[in-house]
Amino acid sequence: MAEKDQRSPDEKESLLSDDQAKQIEEAADGGPNTRELSGVVKIAFTTIAVAAVIFHLYVLNLSPMEPWVFRTIHLAFGAILGFILYKGWSTTSNKIHAIDWLLIAATLWVTYYITTNVSSLLFRVGVMPEMLDTVTAVIGLVIVLELTRRTSGWTLPILAGVFIAYVFLGPWLPGLLNHSGYGFDRFVTYIFAVDGVFGVTLDVSSKYILLFIVFGAFLQMSGVGRYFIDFSFSLAGGMRGGPAKVSVLSSGLMGMMNGTSAGNAVATGSLTIPLMKRVGYNGRFAAATEATASAGGQIMIPIMGAGAFIMAEVTGIPYAEIIVAATIPAFLYFISVYFMVDFQALKSGMKGIKRKDLPSFKGIVKQAYLFLPVVLLIYLLVNGYSVIRSGTAAIIACFVISWFTKTNKMGIRRLIGAFDLGMRNTIQLLAVCACAGIIVGVIALTGVGMRFSSMLLGVADTNQFLALVFAMFISILLGMGMPTTAAYAVAASVVAPGLIEIGFEPLFAHMFVFYFAVMSAITPPVALAAYAAAGVAGEDPFKTGVQAFKLGIAAFIVPYMFIYSPSLFMMGDAGTIILAAVTAGAGIYFLSASVQGWFSKGRAGWVVRLLLLGAAISLINTNIWFDLLAIGLAIVAFILQKIAAVEKKTEEHSGIPS
Repeated sequence: MAEKDQRSPDEKESLLSDDQAKQIEEAADGGPNTRELSGVVKIAFTTIAVAAVIFHLYVLNLSPMEPWVFRTIHLAFGAILGFILYKGWSTTSNKIHAIDWLLIAATLWVTYYITTNVSSLLFRVGVMPEMLDTVTAVIGLVIVLELTRRTSGWTLPILAGVFIAYVFLGPWLPGLLNHSGYGFDRFVTYIFAVDGVFGVTLDVSSKYILLFIVFGAFLQMSGVGRYFIDFSFSLAGGMRGGPAKVSVLSSGLMGMMNGTSAGNAVATGSLTIPLMKRVGYNGRFAAATEATASAGGQIMIPIMGAGAFIMAEVTGIPYAEIIVAATIPAFLYFISVYFMVDFQALKSGMKGIKRKDLPSFKGIVKQAYLFLPVVLLIYLLVNGYSVIRSGTAAIIACFVISWFTKTNKMGIRRLIGAFDLGMRNTIQLLAVCACAGIIVGVIALTGVGMRFSSMLLGVADTNQFLALVFAMFISILLGMGMPTTAAYAVAASVVAPGLIEIGFEPLFAHMFVFYFAVMSAITPPVALAAYAAAGVAGEDPFKTGVQAFKLGIAAFIVPYMFIYSPSLFMMGDAGTIILAAVTAGAGIYFLSASVQGWFSKGRAGWVVRLLLLGAAISLINTNIWFDLLAIGLAIVAFILQKIAAVEKKTEEHSGIPS
């Protein structure tokens, strides 16, 4: 029997036991199809992982090298580690199969061939390739597709396969999809080069994603990750429905560094979902809350789950400008989810966790210095330092900060553990970025993206709002079943250029697409984050996805808000920005009240809910007349709610059954 915790609230510094903290780490760094490494293989894996992190930090900070060569070595490290760690099929055996060794050997060959022939390859691939170029490219594409299948499932490889088929079927397709066709040699060498697999997505993976996932690993190993969760529990755990509010806070903090909403839902959900169920939330709602909060982590500043790095690379917009613009929309998303869980707690009469069972707020304040790595990161980014320098400084800060903690001092063993964990968590996103590069390359080669832009332009001639709705559905559809990074990379290639073509600024177009790519993780029928959280809660995945969609519905409104109210991107004078933020916040409140059916301290009927929905929609556009209309609708809803409350009270006093 576990020993009961006899510490007083003032002494209790952490809600997490060492075993729970380890469980969260393990949930984040693998899945059911990963091997349990041991012996020589484990030593080899860790050695390669440490070498990979040191190599990347050295090249990024001290000795830049030829981009294609760097990205090739980046992919090689990920593939070798991936084929060691991930099983190729369902089996209880942890032994590395001969096929895995063959794939590792093929990876080494591809790496050797590109690094020793890069100068000539730059001039001939995709134009006049030699036979060995074609063979190497085919082997490379097989490696990328297989690595992605193992780490992320079939969805992305199948989508890539559809795009590959399109290259050869194009001459026989009608209208918008028709193109003249391409020879096999030209196609495979073009795709397995700097315009495809080794293009912008793998560039971002090699420079930024790996850096910040390693940063996330250092946060965990230095105790900062545990502190984020304890901070969330200390702040919100005692409120009504506390664990759900903790889920919103902790998943936002952890998810911004995770890079995958599904992975974050499993990692933090392993703690928050059981606690939500304990205070009264049903399993489906608990899983949906975790999924929605984890998806929101991808839009949480300053890291935004690595999507912001791709946006900065694709658009050329400074990273600091992107995170400043994303601040108010992210805030709106999280207050929406907060309202949703709060209204649910009110409806069900829930209470929070007892103060004696929560981490001591006094102890949490004493450990506030653990926030310094994140504060330093934000400070450096906002003050114009490069993303690479800022990320590296934040990693070093984690190492230094750990020496001020009682139990998480980072010596050689923990340092190696952080490198190992960082590379484990990088493998999936690296594979996803490489596979997304295939799709991006096909779009560039065939010109289908430009044709889509023309079609969107035609729709916009009829109605610009209709064009936005069309772009929304395409972004969600392209992102279904894919991690956020890949979902945004693909949608940014297909949809964003069309929005720019019809007159939207690049920042608005890409942020619009990015939001809906993120929301694909909680949009049925293939809601990846909801499915992951449902697995933790033991609930039906589809029904959990529907519930998560309801909880995250504000995220489907927020992009329209910033399109029609640029002030939400911190553009304009302070008064205008504050007014836009306040009215948007009010709109989010009315929307949440409408969805949850709770307003003015009581359950709301359908008439009141429709009035609140109308008020929320009216506040999308920052316009005095729409604002007045929203106020009018809200007042009518309030009066109707008060009348209903009086009637109910009268019935109760007269003894008439309601």
